[in-house]
Amino acid sequence: MQLVAIIDYGSGNVRSVDNAFKSIDVKTKVCRDWDDLNKASHIVLPGVGAFAHGMNQLKSLSLIDSLERLALRKGVPFLGICVGHQMLASYGYEFEKIEGMGWIDGKVKKVDIRNSDNKLPHVGWNNVSITQPSPLFSDIPVDPCFYFVHSYHFIPDNKALITSVCEHGSKVTASIQKDNIFGVQFHPEKSQSAGLQLLKNFSNFN
Repeated sequence: MQLVAIIDYGSGNVRSVDNAFKSIDVKTKVCRDWDDLNKASHIVLPGVGAFAHGMNQLKSLSLIDSLERLALRKGVPFLGICVGHQMLASYGYEFEKIEGMGWIDGKVKKVDIRNSDNKLPHVGWNNVSITQPSPLFSDIPVDPCFYFVHSYHFIPDNKALITSVCEHGSKVTASIQKDNIFGVQFHPEKSQSAGLQLLKNFSNFN
C-alpha cells in the first residue's frame, strides 16, 4: 500500500504538500523519526528558504543517515522539492559554500540573469521543457506550466540527469532523476493539475 512520508524538518511547505497528496487520495504521514520513515513506501523532502538552514535542520534532527539508508540502500522512491531538491547536491553556494547531502554530484548556484531583464527571486508560473523521459511526467502535456519560487538552481555534474529545464534569464534546471531519486525545483503542490499529476506519478513509482 502507498504511504508517502513527508519529512517535517522545520524548513518545508509541509502542510501544502500533505494536502496535495491527500487531494489525490494518497495516504501520507508527516514525520521526522525512523519508525515512521521505515514504514513508508515513498519519501518526500519539501523545502523553502535557505540551503544552509535546511541542511542544519536535517543534521540537528539526525535525519540524513536514516534517509540515506532508505533511499540509497533500500531504493525507496525519494522526491526532493525546491530546497529539498537542491540539498541532493554536493554543495550549495548561497552566501557561502555549504556541503549538501551529496546524493547527486553537482552544485547549487544562483540563476544567471545577467544578460536579461529577468529578476530574482524567480517567482511565478513558467513553462517547462522535458529533456529526458521520466516517469514523473507521465500523462502530463508537452511544455507543462509549474510554479517556481527560487533564486538558486541545481547544476548536476552529469547533465544527462536533468529531466526538464525552464528559461529565466538563462537555462534553469527544473527537475532531475537518478534511479529512484527525483528532484524538482518547482512546487508541484502549488501547480494545479500538472503538479497533482506529477505527485500521483511519483506515488505510483516503484
